[in-house]
Amino acid sequence: MAHEEKGHFIMGVTRLYEKIPIDRIGVLIGHDGRVKEEIMKRTNTRITVDSTTGTVVIEPASPSTTALQLMKARDIVRAIAYGFSPERAMRLLDEDQVLIVIDLKQYIGDKPNHIQRIKGRIIGEGGKARRTIEEVTGTYISIYREYVAIIGDFESANIAKEAIEMLIQGRQHATVYRFLEREMYLEKRRRMRELWRKPY
Repeated sequence: MAHEEKGHFIMGVTRLYEKIPIDRIGVLIGHDGRVKEEIMKRTNTRITVDSTTGTVVIEPASPSTTALQLMKARDIVRAIAYGFSPERAMRLLDEDQVLIVIDLKQYIGDKPNHIQRIKGRIIGEGGKARRTIEEVTGTYISIYREYVAIIGDFESANIAKEAIEMLIQGRQHATVYRFLEREMYLEKRRRMRELWRKPY
């Protein structure tokens, strides 16, 4: 999926360009344009979709639109492009939420049978592996074409990414689950310490 990331400054206006697969355009626009409208409303942006090429243009809807709002709109568009439902993609509106994308081709080449096998490992029997990673880390995971995308807070999403990379490398599922439990336990303890340190 070739994503274009350009910022054009025209009279102080920043435009962001994305390219999404044709089969995800309908999901991005939504029934009667509702999904696109909601993204625009919640990010104070204007989004234009070319349904023949899959090019998406994101620009400020008013002078008060912030760079963060533009980037959040772009992240939501990307998340939908990588297979997430609009409901799950909207989680990126929260300030601490990030989108991480793993390109399986960078790890195992582009042989379709290799990619299918690795996707099978990440999904697990009856979807168990993906479900376990999501539940333990509190993230959302989408497996679409040759990509694995993760939505979550920065630390948890990166722990999920590491777990997925372990599965790609052929580590046993049980080993990966133990890694997840340990890392999330340590992360929760770290967060508790931070809370105690915060002055009231």
